[in-house]
Amino acid sequence: AVVSTQSIVEGEAHDDMCTTLVLHGEDHTLGNVVRHMLIKNPAVEFAGYSVPHPSENKINLRIQTYETPCLAVMYRALDDITDVCDHVLEEIDRVDKMWREPKVEEE
Repeated sequence: AVVSTQSIVEGEAHDDMCTTLVLHGEDHTLGNVVRHMLIKNPAVEFAGYSVPHPSENKINLRIQTYETPCLAVMYRALDDITDVCDHVLEEIDRVDKMWREPKVEEE
């Protein structure tokens, strides 16, 4: 399995509150989910992503915050995504178990 890596765009003026991350090995699937979680955070002023070219397997993720460091809100977004995925899996397991249990008929 290929694990994506991240880097910061070289040659770009940035600080802790404004940066562009490059996520290698990722596409719109992760980009849109991360962007969505980022913009739900009130500490985030702007979050957006782009795919530089369809033949490149990477995305550029731009994050601007009011006061919180960008990497802190990025890690928070990834934790939130994990929580949502865990919840969805738990619900699927719960419903699957409910449908697989034998039904008891009332008399």
